[in-house]
Amino acid sequence: MVDTLFKISTAYSVSGAEENALFAAQELLKQCCDVTVDFNGNLMAVFGDKNSDYNIMLDAHIDQIGFIVTYINDSGFIKVDGCGGIDRRVLAGSPIKILGKQEIFSVVCCLPPHLTDGGEDKAMSGDSIWLDTGLSSAEVNDLVSLGDRAVMYCEPKMLLGSRISSLALDNSAGVAALILCAKALYSERLNCKVTILLSSQEETGCLGARTGAFTVSPNEAISVDVSFANQPDVASHQCGKMSNGPMIGISPILNKSMVSSLQKTAEENSIPYQLEIMGGTTGTTADCISVTGSGIKTALVSIPLRNMHTQAEVIDLNDLENTSMLLCKYIIKRSTELK
Repeated sequence: MVDTLFKISTAYSVSGAEENALFAAQELLKQCCDVTVDFNGNLMAVFGDKNSDYNIMLDAHIDQIGFIVTYINDSGFIKVDGCGGIDRRVLAGSPIKILGKQEIFSVVCCLPPHLTDGGEDKAMSGDSIWLDTGLSSAEVNDLVSLGDRAVMYCEPKMLLGSRISSLALDNSAGVAALILCAKALYSERLNCKVTILLSSQEETGCLGARTGAFTVSPNEAISVDVSFANQPDVASHQCGKMSNGPMIGISPILNKSMVSSLQKTAEENSIPYQLEIMGGTTGTTADCISVTGSGIKTALVSIPLRNMHTQAEVIDLNDLENTSMLLCKYIIKRSTELK
């Protein structure tokens, strides 16, 4: 499980440039699924009864937040803009890896507090993010092109117990849960087809989930993502509890019967779970999947995560494992009901 997770989280898949993560996922899935990749950067992996008229889709976005190079000045400093909702509060002085002709290490330029006007506690503005590689202007221009992507850099680490910290757990955790689910169900005789959609560009508008769901046209779908976990200074009603299992979403846009079935499945199989209540949309691919075509019955399962959209996101591996187990048991239950 850790190996699968780290292979995806370190593959660097900034929105619109998900090729490395797609390749890593394809290598992990091709032994148990029929795998294709479309021109929008979506991976689709099919298993179960591939001739069945009933298709359950499991979606997890495979892209991560990052940066795109917009300008290189005469001194070789590189200006970047965010691809997705970067937490700009953690950027000043942070290490950044530029994905040019080769991977180049850089740091985000920041003014010493001694030279500021007292506003050093404010987050950097989006138009003031400059990267310093230490290279000359000629070297930078040889290795870096406008439009190249860049990512915050941090080595994945095991924390105490079953917790880990890594870049891009949003949403490599969801992707890993689906890969583990496919491998676990590989030998099951299912009465339905299951399509895994690893969708592109969620962080910049959910393009992949919109087009991918239209292509798959499933009878029902479950979106798997991450959501806010408890930590100091966050109200308990605004987050889930880490180590307490997957968060099953309840929202006006989510299908009530699927939500109920997921809860019953968890209870019947002694899988810990918690509820995430939302009064409107969910901020995930479930929002666009549910209104694709003439509408798709959609549910949402999320893995609790701390430090979202930073280089040091944290999850509990038990939550990831229980998410995958919930999906497996739900599919087996639905398959039995379809006999």
